[in-house]
Amino acid sequence: MKDLEIDRIEVIVVGPETQRYAWAQGMAEQFMTNTMLKVTTRGGLVGVAGAPSFSSYDFDRSVAETLRGMLPPLIGQSPADREALWRRCLTFTLPQAPQAHSLIDVALWDLAAKAAGLPLYRMLGGARSKILSYASTPMLANAGAYVDFVDKLKEEGFQAIKFHCWCRLQPDMEMVRAIAKRFGGSGLAFMLDVEQRYDRASALSAGKQLSDLGYRWFEAPLDDFDLEGYRFLRQRVDVPIIAAGNSVTDIRIIEFAVNAGCWSDLRIDVMQSGGFTPARKVMGLAAAHDMTVELQCWGYTLTQAANLHLMLAYENCTYFEQPAPYPAFEYGSLNAIRTDKEGFVHAPPGPGLGVEVDWPAVEKATVMRYEVR
Repeated sequence: MKDLEIDRIEVIVVGPETQRYAWAQGMAEQFMTNTMLKVTTRGGLVGVAGAPSFSSYDFDRSVAETLRGMLPPLIGQSPADREALWRRCLTFTLPQAPQAHSLIDVALWDLAAKAAGLPLYRMLGGARSKILSYASTPMLANAGAYVDFVDKLKEEGFQAIKFHCWCRLQPDMEMVRAIAKRFGGSGLAFMLDVEQRYDRASALSAGKQLSDLGYRWFEAPLDDFDLEGYRFLRQRVDVPIIAAGNSVTDIRIIEFAVNAGCWSDLRIDVMQSGGFTPARKVMGLAAAHDMTVELQCWGYTLTQAANLHLMLAYENCTYFEQPAPYPAFEYGSLNAIRTDKEGFVHAPPGPGLGVEVDWPAVEKATVMRYEVR
């Protein structure tokens, strides 16, 4: 068992020069940082995790700096003790960038699954090996650009599409109506995400229109913490309502919101909510209330893979979120996750997360790194 003790940990902040996007009007094009954690045992087994952060004007180093105070006590520990280590990490650094805790937990799960010779989704539960995907768009120039993009995505095999838009009621609804005019009756499922930027009146107006159009869900219409606003909205529209899933991640607050009737279904991100250890509990809470957890996958391949493994381990997730266009989200991976012609994504091959990291590409784009022994 000594071979499985943690011997060293590397933090690598990767800032590739890829296409940058915004997903709301007035937002600068975002620098998408990939903070990677590489955990090596005495026996040479390596666990890897990657978490995204988004910032204007420069790459983010805050996750890496948070980890400085969290990693030293992990040296000599066993990745088998994930629950205990997750609890200990809660108080290592305050305040804490949420991705830091997630990186530690996911890297330990990756190590444990590799030691067992299992892909993570099977170690976590193994409900299925593929899931339907939806294309998640960036903000585009105008309604016509969205119509053209949906045409392209439909040809590629997508059966569902989620729009990121200007987050302003009038142009957003003009785009929604243009999509309905062109693709009504096509069998495509649509979702709208307005990034927590509507007020209650705008959210209510949009919610009624999306209800009439049969949208699959309306995402992040209000600030995640406006729980009363979410309950107000759910009582007045038929379209399913879900939160952004980036802020309210503690299972105790999530349970309160569920019992208060704030959301139709849940939404979290493994890499924003503390890792697999707490995310599995959210999946169970949702199942107990006959709800789905529509996991967020907006990030690089390691982030996508972590969320994909969780949704494949359970049955109560409807779709994989496929950021589109692909290339900006695939940097540093040799086996990127892509939707097939039937609209599905499949479990990555191999044990653990199953992601083959392109280490030379990672090295080329590294903006900060350090090691703990």
